[in-house]
Amino acid sequence: MPRPVTLCSGQWADLPLEKLAPLVKSMGYDGVELACWGDHFDVDAALSSKTYIRDKWQLLLDHGLTAFAVSNHLVGQAVCDLIDERHQSILAPSIWGDGDPEGVRKRAARQMIATGKAARAFMDAKPGRKAGDKTPAVVNGFTGSSIWHTIYAFPPTSQAHWEKGFVDFAKRWTPILDAYEKLNVNFALEVHPTEIAFDIASAQRAIAAVKGHPRFGFNYDPSHLGYQGVDYVKFIRTFSDRIYHVHMKDVWWGHGDGTVGVFGGHTDFGDARRFWDFRSLGHGDIRFEDIIVALNDIKYQGPLSVEWEDIRMDRVHGAREAAAYVRKVDFPSSAIAFDAAFDKKNA
Repeated sequence: MPRPVTLCSGQWADLPLEKLAPLVKSMGYDGVELACWGDHFDVDAALSSKTYIRDKWQLLLDHGLTAFAVSNHLVGQAVCDLIDERHQSILAPSIWGDGDPEGVRKRAARQMIATGKAARAFMDAKPGRKAGDKTPAVVNGFTGSSIWHTIYAFPPTSQAHWEKGFVDFAKRWTPILDAYEKLNVNFALEVHPTEIAFDIASAQRAIAAVKGHPRFGFNYDPSHLGYQGVDYVKFIRTFSDRIYHVHMKDVWWGHGDGTVGVFGGHTDFGDARRFWDFRSLGHGDIRFEDIIVALNDIKYQGPLSVEWEDIRMDRVHGAREAAAYVRKVDFPSSAIAFDAAFDKKNA
């Protein structure tokens, strides 16, 4: 069966879900990956009201949509980060509080546990869910990092300093992951610069830091790997048992004028000088057919969620085009060996 195609709602949080849902359906999607900002998925409301959850599902059903995951990148980012004034713009007042960094981090960690509880309650209420269904709920997000700022740093950064960052990550995230274990929820880190894991090597180190915790895995997104020079297909094969969710997002690199390098040159997205920029699906340099082959090889059957980001293109045009692109590029695995027909036993 074709994998369901969903739209990550985070980049559309300016639209209330009641307006976004019919648009999502008209653009050709099967469902939404609900972001925990805007009004798309309110963690506290989901925990305090069964009516809220029921009404959320009814809104989706009224427009022929479903959901497979929730995303709380903004709060997750604050769990390990060195907090500054930028975080206030993405965090709720209840998380920001007085802005004391350690207080922010602790409140963010508690909210990530709450997100897991809300995601579990939401998925348990999914219409048509069979009794005894043991499918884990999925929370996508970021982890933040206390050591990202020391990448390629001077004075030089020692391995001992970096190890402190992974120890800090494990200290702050292991209680969250333990809570998810009790809830039957998987946390899917979107491997990304600024996170504790931003390539294959750092992802392996993050897994080791949490002692291989089964609830720690990945929201696979090739766009954050390709422009770094990371083998984004190898990532799938390396972490075949930890791909809990998939983002379909494109990027191009090597299209600038040589003025700006991979670190961005303190330029804005869309600046023609940039070495790399996110693109609508099919307009960048990611080899999506190779990705589908690898996902088939690891038997991933979850959703393919379009995270649409392209500053050069109208988002409705791009998201509609992206849904069609995903359906075109996705294909099921073969149920038979193509050369089996040569065996006379099968004739």
